[in-house]
Amino acid sequence: MITDKQKFIIALTLFTVLAAALIYWGIPYIANLLQAPEDQQAIGYPPETARARVIEIIEEGVLQMYETPMPYQILRIEILEGPYQGMQMELNLGTNQFLSENMRTRAGETILVMINQRVDDNSTFVTFIDFERRASLLWLFAVFVLVSVLISGWKGFRSLIGILFSLGIIIFFIIPQILAGKDAVLVSILGSFIFLSVSMYLVYGWTLKTHSAVAGILIALFITGLLSAFFIDFTRLTGFGDENAMFLVQQNTAQINLRGLLLAGMLIGALGVLDDLVISQASAVFELHSANSKLDLKILFRRAMNIGRDHVAATVNTLVLAYAGAALPMLLLFSMNSGDYALLSNMSMVAEEIVRTLVGSIGLFLSVPITTFLACLLALHHDRLGWIRPFLGPENQWDVHSAHFH
Repeated sequence: MITDKQKFIIALTLFTVLAAALIYWGIPYIANLLQAPEDQQAIGYPPETARARVIEIIEEGVLQMYETPMPYQILRIEILEGPYQGMQMELNLGTNQFLSENMRTRAGETILVMINQRVDDNSTFVTFIDFERRASLLWLFAVFVLVSVLISGWKGFRSLIGILFSLGIIIFFIIPQILAGKDAVLVSILGSFIFLSVSMYLVYGWTLKTHSAVAGILIALFITGLLSAFFIDFTRLTGFGDENAMFLVQQNTAQINLRGLLLAGMLIGALGVLDDLVISQASAVFELHSANSKLDLKILFRRAMNIGRDHVAATVNTLVLAYAGAALPMLLLFSMNSGDYALLSNMSMVAEEIVRTLVGSIGLFLSVPITTFLACLLALHHDRLGWIRPFLGPENQWDVHSAHFH
């Protein structure tokens, strides 16, 4: 007979294999399906790109380029795929392109190169494109899975399945629909509703706590969408602040509403943080009610809000710092050329991030009292729901703890 521990190990192994296959083969396959026609310029690596292994380092040192020391390497490589598979060639690094110290390669390392032919004599030469990172990313993903499961047990395992489901909805539903010219806002809201509902119930179960959290997310998401639509129009944002949006318009034959796409991005970007806030508030309400069932609505709401205020303040701070960190290179670049930060904030690319951060933060603040109030109502008055009540989960579900792996 298979024990619970053995079932857990088997399920975890199957999940890891399937997730690794999706990352390594599935996503590139989907990217090929969605790639631009041949007469359009593709974004990414050129088609002549191939994997190669560094066999040996023939020579390395430092050159003086305009009084600046520049490291270089001359490598012998072996092509690992494509029509030139098995061929050994020399690759010059740093003699005809910039090479920093952290770009030095090692013997045995796998890199990406572009194979070209000279027009004059049809001889073949290679240039360095990038490092091969897919294997390293898979190892990082394996560590992430291991830590998540060790800390959270079965709930962590279910959350990983929810993450894969959410990514699947984004890749297979939201992105193709937007590329086909469908309304980006409606598509994003529908897709978000699907993966939010499934992910939340998959991780936290069919309980009153989850119902209140999902309802809180949907209401907060609706309010955030209205605020985003208003302030995108109020600040006259066009959606062209991101250069990727311009590439998208140039390369896609369908008509894409960039302002709608900007709004959809704001909505999806707020979901992850909203998820964390609302489930924490719902959990706080039901734990407080479980500890003291005599608390009335006013006191229960006030005590849960004391927890929520601390949580949302820290979350908003995290959100702002995350956006500031992502925009740091851009801020440094503009600081070198202009000290007028007021004028800098008027630029589309900067204004979009400001609106995204502030509107998202407003949505986070509003989600706390909304979810807290809904959770308080369900915790205190669930017995008044009549014939609907048996369909909403166990009677004393706040006393039922999820199973953990030991």
